Parts: sequence; structure tokens; C-alpha cells
Amino acid sequence: MSLLLKDRVYSMEAPTAKRGVYPLHGYKLGLYRLPIKLEEPVELKSVHDGLKKTFEMDMYADRIYATYRWKEQNMDDVDAKGYEEVELSVTVEIVTGEVVDIIYQIFPIEKFGDPNWVKDYRKKADHFAKMVIDTILRNTILADKMISYLAKTEKISEVAAIQKLEELTPLAKIVLGAKPKPVEAKEDDAEDDDADIEIPDGAKPGPIDVEYKSKMKSSAAYEAPEHTIKTWGRKGTSNGIMGIWGEFVSVDYDICIADGGCIEACPVGVYEWFDTPGNPASDKKPLMSKEPDCIFCLACEGVCPPQAIKIFEQK
Repeated sequence: MSLLLKDRVYSMEAPTAKRGVYPLHGYKLGLYRLPIKLEEPVELKSVHDGLKKTFEMDMYADRIYATYRWKEQNMDDVDAKGYEEVELSVTVEIVTGEVVDIIYQIFPIEKFGDPNWVKDYRKKADHFAKMVIDTILRNTILADKMISYLAKTEKISEVAAIQKLEELTPLAKIVLGAKPKPVEAKEDDAEDDDADIEIPDGAKPGPIDVEYKSKMKSSAAYEAPEHTIKTWGRKGTSNGIMGIWGEFVSVDYDICIADGGCIEACPVGVYEWFDTPGNPASDKKPLMSKEPDCIFCLACEGVCPPQAIKIFEQK
């Protein structure tokens, strides 16, 4: 997308601009929105894992970060008097969901110390950021999504769509094996033999791990009367290890002590009690049976004593 980004580089007035929406916003930045959907945890993990040998990759909730680092020297002779070297970097953020936003920022050179001798720093950072973006879009499963989108919207063949994507990503590096196949966890992963599960003596200490979607296996969903609730890390059928329930109203039931604060605090009645006999933390839990009704006020998250709840606002 480096060609599309050439006219989409903006200056923000302050590093705090839009803080909380896009944490990387600030200073000089590039922003591009792709009209493709990327929101399944297995797809996010595929993008993250596919390029972790090429860039410094990180993932947090619905965002993927790719950092490229390079070094600059003020002279060729490393043994010469006055020789200096500095490591610089630029990070690209992929905000996933119903559409994909790709964002990068260029910090002032002072962020890296005082290497004012570096020539064309902003131009290089801009170039490397666009190289990262092009590499992501040419090599990961985003390439397949873009090809399908281009073929459908422009009414062209798949071959022509591939050629179009290549034209739009001229700075891309070719990375072999950058499309690890997204694999959904099998539902019977949750059906472990209860006899083989080591049950803890009490509640697991909080807080909830906000990166659970990338660290835990998805497990069998729970069919509530009004809503299918996704789960992660659930083992067996005895409630000994229940894992984390809820896709965006997320509760770690192995931390939850069922004090009821979340049920009382919720202004729209997302939660209701349901029995969980055999769970070492508590024998009942607040079930997010009306999860789609959540208004993301964070009231429940704020009143939970062991910090077992995390709310992920949906865009």
C-alpha cells in the first residue's frame, strides 16, 4: 500500500491526539483503511506468527504491532575518534475488526537520544514503515483477503487482482511461509478426561490476562438461551478449570469469586447467575448471557475485587 499511502501522511497537533483510540497516534503518521475483515483470533495469530522471523512482532487484544529496526553510523571507521552508532525503529500498528486500519508514526529523532547527525531520518523511517506495510499485505493472509476484495469490487480475474496487489506493494519483501494456516481449536479440546486434570485448591490470583486470546486455546462454546458464549482454556466438564468466557465481555472464571458486584453494577443487565459446582473459586458465576447488549461502560470491570473481568470495546 506504499503507493496509496503517499498522499496520506498527516501531522497531529500533539502526541496525545486521539489517545485511547489509536495509541500510536502522534507526531508524523501515516494512516490507511483497508475494507477487509480481520477479527478472528486465529487469523490475527496467523499474521503475527507469519512475520515474527522478519520483524519484531507483538499482539495486544485486537491489535498487531510490527517493528522494524535499523542502525545508523556517523562514519564508516568504527575505530575512529568520535564514532557513534544509534539504533532507530519504526512501528506499524494493525487495528483489526470489520475493517483493518494500518497506522504508523514517525517519532522525533530525540526519542533515540541525541543523534542529530543522522541524515534523512524521517524519509528513511517513512520508507521503512511503508516497506513493513507492503510486506504484511503481500505475504500474510491479508494478501488473500485483498485479492478477493479487488477481484470482487473491480470485477477482475484473480490473476489480475494478484498483479494489482503487487503493483500496490512495490516495497514488499518476499517472506516464505508467512501464511501459517489458521487452525481453530477443536471443540473436543474441552472434553479432556476430568481424571487427568489437576484442580487447584482455590481461586487463581488476578488480574485476568488480557492477551488470553493469543495465549489460550479456544474451547467449546457455551450455548446460553439468548447468546452463544465463546470460551478459552476451558478443560473437562467438571468446572474444575473453566478458563475465560466471553469474547468482549470477558471473565476469567478461575479468578472469579462470585461476589456479585458486576451483576449489581451493570446498567443493562448483561450478567445473570448460573451454577458452577466443582469450581474451586466459587460454585456460581456471573454468566454474560446478554453480552451483545454491553454498552462498554466498564462498570463491572471497575468493581471486580480480584480483577477477573476485561471489557473489549467493539468498533
